[in-house]
Amino acid sequence: MGGIVLTNLSQRISELKERRNAYGVSQNKLATAAGISRQYLSEIETEKTVPSITLLTTLNNVLERFNPDLPLEMIFDYVRIRFPTTNPQFVIENILRLKMKYMLHEDYAFYSYEEQYIFGDIAVMASHNIEKGILLEMKGKGCRQFEHFLLAQHRTWYDFFLDVFTVDGVYKRLDLAINDKVGLLNISELAKKCQNDECISIFRSFKNYQSGELIRQHEKPDMGNTLYIGSLKSEVYFCIYQKDYEQYVKLGIPIEDNPVKNRFEIRLKNERAFHTIIDLLNNENVGYTTFSIINRYIRFVDKDPNKRRNQWKINADWAFFLGENQRKLRLTSEPTPYSFDRTLNWLARQVIPTLKLAMKIDKLNQTSVIQDMIQHAELSDRHKRILQQQTLPAEEIIIK
Repeated sequence: MGGIVLTNLSQRISELKERRNAYGVSQNKLATAAGISRQYLSEIETEKTVPSITLLTTLNNVLERFNPDLPLEMIFDYVRIRFPTTNPQFVIENILRLKMKYMLHEDYAFYSYEEQYIFGDIAVMASHNIEKGILLEMKGKGCRQFEHFLLAQHRTWYDFFLDVFTVDGVYKRLDLAINDKVGLLNISELAKKCQNDECISIFRSFKNYQSGELIRQHEKPDMGNTLYIGSLKSEVYFCIYQKDYEQYVKLGIPIEDNPVKNRFEIRLKNERAFHTIIDLLNNENVGYTTFSIINRYIRFVDKDPNKRRNQWKINADWAFFLGENQRKLRLTSEPTPYSFDRTLNWLARQVIPTLKLAMKIDKLNQTSVIQDMIQHAELSDRHKRILQQQTLPAEEIIIK
């Protein structure tokens, strides 16, 4: 048994060395990042020293930060735009380029709008008041669904934003989300730096939250961290949180199976959103635009009692997150069609247990009440429209 363990350990050490060389990372660079000496790492790789499983895991995790095939990615995660018109069909067919007949009409809306036309999580809210105009809102899922249509239309987000400008659309909110797939950001450490006055920022406030749930088995006490930097009422603030933990709590996806470890969201409103879009369209360089915003507002440093605060050296991990990845940050899309998943999840949580009970009672009583109810149920116009939205191919729904 011991021989098998040592063989597996030897294989893991060999694989670590091979990956380090493949990534072009020196022993000194990996050792420094992992907090050990280069000599100690050399002895591990030559199997003169047997590392603990914990240390080997740490070395693998730290090394993955240097993986050239896993750069930071940015996605648009929230878009809200007001259009100076009272005609929702114009926005739907000329800006979104979707066929009006497939939109679901609802006689209520939000933000004091009177009605809305929706496709999945894409909402177009309407008002007869020209000052309010038409409001387009796409949250995270709505952005992913719209990317599905953009792909079918052979368009990009840049094409869409240009179309918005041609009709004088007014940007109300824009969220840029940086996906950290390898754990470059240590949110609990960043929160501690905020508390220790090691965050130099023009923002005056920060808030740090944890999940608020009881710690589950195999969880670490610092899981579920969310750090807000800046006032939520201002035109720009940042939200940094553990995406893998969020998906674990919401959907039950194991943390190790989630490709995104952390997410850094830049939330922009009104003028800040407008100027960011202008910069993106002018440069088409998401790294430059995104990190310029971050650098303008915050900088994490290491406290030095012998120097003034404005002379404190930038924190090495923060510098690595900003510096070496600026050129690697790329705009990506995650096209996702509107699906039945949300309804199925609701059925599983709220309906299925009661339905199963009713079916068992039916069986015991030798009746067919449930089957008869399902057979005689009629789909409303709303249900029929949702059926179309979830089954028709994108090519049928879009306007090219």
